[in-house]
Amino acid sequence: MTTAPDLKNPQLYLNRELAQLEFNFRVLALAQDPVTPLLERLRFMCICNSNLDEFFEVQVAILRHHVAFGDAVPGADGLSPGEVLSRIRKRALELVRAQYTLWNDILLPELEREGINFVSRERWTVKQQRWLQGYFQNEVLPVLSPLGLDPAHPFPRILNKSLNLIVALRGRDAFGREGDMALVRAPRSLPRIVRLPPEVGTRPYEFVFLSSILLQFVDELFPGMRVKGAYQFRVTRNSELSVDEEDVENLAHALRDELRGRGYAKPVRLEIAESCPKAVAGFLMHNFELGDSEIYRCAGPVNVHRVIAIYDLVERPDLKFPKYTPRLAAAVAAERNLFEAIAERDILLHHPFESFSAVTELVKQASLDPDVLAIKQTLYRTGPDSPLVTLLIDAARAGKDVTVVVELRARFDEERNIEFANRLQEAGVQVVYGVVGYKTHAKMLLIVRREQGLLRRYVHLSTGNYHHVTSRLYTDFGLMTADADIGSDTHKLFQQISGLGPVIQLRRLLQSPFTLHKRVMQMIEREIAHAQVGKPARIIAKINALNEASVVELLYKASRAGVQIDLIVRGACTLKPGMPGVSENIRVRSIVGRFLEHSRVYWFANAGTPEIFCSSADWMERNLLRRIEVCFPILDPELAQRVHDEALDNYLADNLHAWILHADGRYERATPGEVMPHSAQTALLAKLCQ
Repeated sequence: MTTAPDLKNPQLYLNRELAQLEFNFRVLALAQDPVTPLLERLRFMCICNSNLDEFFEVQVAILRHHVAFGDAVPGADGLSPGEVLSRIRKRALELVRAQYTLWNDILLPELEREGINFVSRERWTVKQQRWLQGYFQNEVLPVLSPLGLDPAHPFPRILNKSLNLIVALRGRDAFGREGDMALVRAPRSLPRIVRLPPEVGTRPYEFVFLSSILLQFVDELFPGMRVKGAYQFRVTRNSELSVDEEDVENLAHALRDELRGRGYAKPVRLEIAESCPKAVAGFLMHNFELGDSEIYRCAGPVNVHRVIAIYDLVERPDLKFPKYTPRLAAAVAAERNLFEAIAERDILLHHPFESFSAVTELVKQASLDPDVLAIKQTLYRTGPDSPLVTLLIDAARAGKDVTVVVELRARFDEERNIEFANRLQEAGVQVVYGVVGYKTHAKMLLIVRREQGLLRRYVHLSTGNYHHVTSRLYTDFGLMTADADIGSDTHKLFQQISGLGPVIQLRRLLQSPFTLHKRVMQMIEREIAHAQVGKPARIIAKINALNEASVVELLYKASRAGVQIDLIVRGACTLKPGMPGVSENIRVRSIVGRFLEHSRVYWFANAGTPEIFCSSADWMERNLLRRIEVCFPILDPELAQRVHDEALDNYLADNLHAWILHADGRYERATPGEVMPHSAQTALLAKLCQ
């Protein structure tokens, strides 16, 4: 008899931070792919760069904290924080090198061939030099404050991710002070990319980095002294906010205080120009209290992600993805009363292929409808000038009872959320900041309407945020329903979040941190039981990340029982597929394409009576156990089939933008081979868009 493997063995698990870092190589691959339109390649490179910033600001910062205080508990993979940091360093260096190789050797020459030129200092014409010197003197110099470093002017606080120059000097100034080192901080009020006017240009689109202008004319800041060298640098700091929610009286005030200091928190990475001498780099390292392992030398601008600005400045549709028009929901297109349409039948929305305007229209109609008594909504992230916030304010001013659960701790959106929460409160909206210790990540909208003397609830539930901008960039599902049980469940959830009460019993919805994890485990166990008696058993899940150890362990158990498992995991996945005797029945793929895959869909075969759910939750420890999340069933058989076909079968057939995960953590890009090429996102654009 074969001995059953120990499914808790650390060798069976990938590290979650390394798996998350690996996702950026798949994003960069889109920038490296010559099939991707040129300006989209540039955009993907910038996305990769921004992702890496956030990775250091959060994941690396947390690991460094654990190393400093020795308070970490190894994850399922068994690696210590120190070992993880060491491996991150090696892989991050490879990613940085790949980014700058792409920028210097491929994108810059190809952009130039298309008449889009980033003019380096050594290639400025006499006209350009003269114009740029005037720009420096008239626009840049008046707002610069160079700082000579001496005992009276110690090394200053440097803002997170800001562009700076360290300048090596020789000579004495007017006061007789010996020059050595100085700092020049690039003004935050000026664009980082400057477009040259046509009269001095030689091509249709010519740009110069602000850093190049500063480097070229830096000697004008130190008259009478000799500039030995000037070098760009950029420091990345810990951006996690640490507020003891149980020890503050007002979370919004506490977060606002924390936000003031975020830009100057503990450094975790220093990016410097590749040409920066060792002594100058050492000076910066000393002042930031960083070691060699936190230094990243850049073969180009340290803020190369700023080139994203030209995406909107360059009017070349031929170098971008083709435009598309999201399909309007039939009821919206027909200008129907949405309450009547939803009462007739559930409405499914698949963004960005179907327009988010249906959600905005629902809230608009609710704000104007005299029969609507109350509106309740969760807001995790919204865009600036969100139309939903304005409509909720209008509804409150019209006498509706409006309650909004604002999650203040949405990372990097805290300040914006505080601002619109204040706007809502000033208009008479009841604003709730969620539950102490648990982020409210659920996406819910509840409208209470009086119809023929009775109250009826209308609900919108979603896998993604109420954000009209990202709804054009992320794939998500939304469900509009008047189902009585779902309406009652949603009402109870809002009561639980805003009030104080016991664990509630829900009929249709699953909820983190109480029932979702338990129910997912039960449904996996059910598939195991079916497989053990010879019934068809299969699980398909489309999620953004998978790292919850008990779920991974149970999926291994299901694989050993013969359950066929397909996982579509966009980002970090700690499960190792294809291991003999452990996970040979599990396949994992990642889809990285034009749109960010964001929808979460769980499907269980259930011996011929399948169940399908959409959710705001990934199969991550934080989503299942430490957040408020909602998982909702798709009850209409036709809509359930749509979700299955569009989000699962469609993506499992993708052989152009899919990456296959191997047991060693390596991803390999899928290829069509002799099969018809298929892109899931392209298929949905053709099917759903106009």
